[in-house]
Amino acid sequence: MISKLPKWAADLTEKAGSIMTDMKVMETVYVSPNIKKIRFLGDLSRMNFQIGYACVIRVSDTEFRNYSVSYHNVHEGILDIIFHIHGNGVGSRYINALKPEDELRISIPRGKKMYNDTIQRQFIFGDETSLGLACSILPILQKSKHQYQFYFELDDENHNVPELLGLENYTIFSKKNTFRNQQWISELPVFSTDEWDNANFILTGNVKSVQTFRKTLKERSRGSIYSQGYWLEGKKGL
Repeated sequence: MISKLPKWAADLTEKAGSIMTDMKVMETVYVSPNIKKIRFLGDLSRMNFQIGYACVIRVSDTEFRNYSVSYHNVHEGILDIIFHIHGNGVGSRYINALKPEDELRISIPRGKKMYNDTIQRQFIFGDETSLGLACSILPILQKSKHQYQFYFELDDENHNVPELLGLENYTIFSKKNTFRNQQWISELPVFSTDEWDNANFILTGNVKSVQTFRKTLKERSRGSIYSQGYWLEGKKGL
């Protein structure tokens, strides 16, 4: 779904029963000052949850944003989304204002699948916008007895968030443009051994970081690479 539409078209899209579902905010919690976790309640029976899929939420009269579901339980009708409230954009203002009992419509998940369960080693890279995907894939990796590793580039105030969310096997890097440097990436531990050479690599988050990491992997690895940039400086609504 595109991120911006004329109001009349946005109204029609939000009312479309085939793709949008009525949801209510059950509870909200700030994991950090700019990481907000929200639990929604509604009918999830038509939703197909896959790693890499995202839901769409209308955040203004004309704009929509994509968000990954971090947890879902179809039987209980609940889903969680972990939001990165970054800056003062329309999406951040909308999410920051949501409170229990608020009602809204959320689309059925769609997108491209990123998880290949036939590959034993799974490597997931991202930033704050990738935490939801990380939380959703962790139980699957554990159940499948995969070897897995998370790499996160996070703002300093969010360095404890992966621990608070219950993530495991993660390494945290500071956002100092390090993942814009191919030479620096090529010297990371994941490249120091051929153990991860045929892994399944999932790259999400900042577009420039994803592109640089992907380029390095294509030169250094024989593994499968799935990538999706979630945001880019100066660009609204990817």
